[in-house]
Amino acid sequence: MAPTPSAATPLDDASELCRLSGTELLALYASHKLSPVEVARATLARAETIQERLNAFVRIDHESALAAATASEKRWQAGTPIGALDGVPTTIKDIVWVKDSLARYGSRSPGVTPASDAPSVVLLREAGAVFLGLTTTPEFGWKALTDGPLTGITRNPWNPDLTPGGSSGGAAVAAATGVGALHLGTDGGGSIRVPAAFTGIVGHKPTFGRVPAYPASAFGTVAHIGPMTRTVADAQLMLQAMSGRDFRDWFQNPLPFAPADSVAAVDLKGRRFGLWRTPPSGTVDPTIAAAFDRAVKRLEEAGASLVPVDLPAEENLLDLFHRHWFAGAAARLSLLSPGDLDAVDPGLREIAAQGAAYSAVDLIHAHNRRAAFGGAFDALLADYDAILSPACAVLPFKAGEEVPPGSGLKRWTEWAGFSYPVNLAQSPAAIIRSEILENGLPVGLQIIGSRGKDGSVLAVAAAIESLYAA
Repeated sequence: MAPTPSAATPLDDASELCRLSGTELLALYASHKLSPVEVARATLARAETIQERLNAFVRIDHESALAAATASEKRWQAGTPIGALDGVPTTIKDIVWVKDSLARYGSRSPGVTPASDAPSVVLLREAGAVFLGLTTTPEFGWKALTDGPLTGITRNPWNPDLTPGGSSGGAAVAAATGVGALHLGTDGGGSIRVPAAFTGIVGHKPTFGRVPAYPASAFGTVAHIGPMTRTVADAQLMLQAMSGRDFRDWFQNPLPFAPADSVAAVDLKGRRFGLWRTPPSGTVDPTIAAAFDRAVKRLEEAGASLVPVDLPAEENLLDLFHRHWFAGAAARLSLLSPGDLDAVDPGLREIAAQGAAYSAVDLIHAHNRRAAFGGAFDALLADYDAILSPACAVLPFKAGEEVPPGSGLKRWTEWAGFSYPVNLAQSPAAIIRSEILENGLPVGLQIIGSRGKDGSVLAVAAAIESLYAA
């Protein structure tokens, strides 16, 4: 691994309370050495500070957060915490419903004030999470960046001139800067994993259906809900709290998933990993490729067996993803009035127009192509403990741009080739930071596993995280 430079990190100016992980906070609450109210006040103050510089929030909810933290404090004092996350500060992306809180979806069009929580929010609330506010997203989460007509540009805490990625960019910035320990993101084509890579945090896209969703995403069954944190242990904790059945989500598999937080520690020695180096679209930045080579060397030194792999054959994976994603965009914008449509992000209108041109027959063929690819992907994963790849093919680039300037690319999907195939396959995938480059930016590693085996993916991620911490 390249040496970590002495440049500032996003946590350098954060208070000690804001640096603590969720697991650390819970231990301190249990020993009565720390109060959820103290932590809520510190993280709310931190939210205001970073909001001025980085624009990570749509709304910061001081009153409701302090009320929830006060209730949690009383429970801890009485020795009766209500759940596994009691008092842990948490943020929600402005795409997921929070009861009585206006959801804008990053859009100027009229939002909705839901009368009930989304299933994931229900489960987090039942576990005792303290909600700090709603984080930024591009309009309707349509791209792997975080900028749009409603909230403007969200910026990368490692370098504010650069993008934090997206569409869960606000959540990633909050995590990286210490505004809470747990952050709820969504991922339809990399929207958890790209910002996790660009901001140096942990992001996990679960197996589809592990975390229930309602209302259903317009983008269909490529869309997932998952945790964004600073440690793998916190991702495990949060994922397990959000896992469950909700009858409002008909797309969920009714079979129970194995617990995400109960897999034994993994010894990397003798583990068999596939190495996926070439995305189906775009090219890999040489700096990224070199960092991946260093990560591979580390794993070889730890005794892992590493085998090059290619994705299963498919005539055009980028086109296949576009048929799902662009049609979803068309479906979402079809709900808007002509006047509201005029104010929509031009890039979103462009892909929606392309999606609206697909016929019903085109979409049926796309679903069948996806099924063939997904089955072959399952078969490939069955031969390995996990498949490893770079977290993203490119480094963070200029904020407010859809593609790296001068790249010749047209759409974000072209540089997100390590992300969207995993959404098509519905497999779990985690991102962890592997190093900080000499230019002061983080770079990450992606761990992909078989469907349903989120616990195994996170156990491998934890083992690699420990390897880098050693």
